[in-house]
Amino acid sequence: MSSPGSISSFTCSRTLVDGRPVVWFDIDNTLYSASSRISHAMGERIHAYFVKLGLSHEEASELHLKYYTQYGLALRGLTRHHDIDPLDFDRQCDGSLPLENMINFDPRTRKLFEDIDRSKVRVWGLTNAYRSHAERVLRILKLDDLIDGLVYCDYEVKDFSCKPEPEFYQLAMKKANISDPSKCYFVDDSRGNINGARAQGWAKCVHFCEKGLEAMEGGRTKQINHEKVAGLEGTDGVDVITTLDELRDVWPEIFKR
Repeated sequence: MSSPGSISSFTCSRTLVDGRPVVWFDIDNTLYSASSRISHAMGERIHAYFVKLGLSHEEASELHLKYYTQYGLALRGLTRHHDIDPLDFDRQCDGSLPLENMINFDPRTRKLFEDIDRSKVRVWGLTNAYRSHAERVLRILKLDDLIDGLVYCDYEVKDFSCKPEPEFYQLAMKKANISDPSKCYFVDDSRGNINGARAQGWAKCVHFCEKGLEAMEGGRTKQINHEKVAGLEGTDGVDVITTLDELRDVWPEIFKR
């Protein structure tokens, strides 16, 4: 674990020489529904963290949104412009979430992962969270034994990268030992993250969009919709799905026949 955005140690041995494409799954608000309101709970904790820095509620709200918009992750702004311990941030925010009470095992999602043909592709997680949060989610969802690798934001590394920064996707490919971006499949609930992957040549991208539900981004609640991709589906190579099971139709080649 020596570079920004790292990989869980239990997966390293699987990445030596392997020509199979990689299917990258975002984790939060993708492997579970936004209806869990985890993004809201996280937003509230991040806001409280800003306030503890001595900011007013209004200042905290504005800065939270600014950092999220500018860096893709509020913590990136905090580490660049404030003297904070990112691991302390993780303990107070992600680490304090009662995830076991907020998300549940969904047998349909596990079946989807089981039906992916591992002779054809590998399955990795790609998250802006720290390793402990990502692994905790995967355990609760009973998907941890079906993930070949995990690339995450390594808060222990100075100036760590995150989605949608180019360095993060490049690091992910390096960790998975894959040089051809056209062999990268990717599904994420953030269109910005999808755009970042597309800019790196990841050819098979899917936007997971639970239209009509609410999520919190940068401390602001928004209704999830297709606005960012309206009129583009089918022209820019990005499919939009509302359930993960639709991947069977979008990427039929990766599933067992």
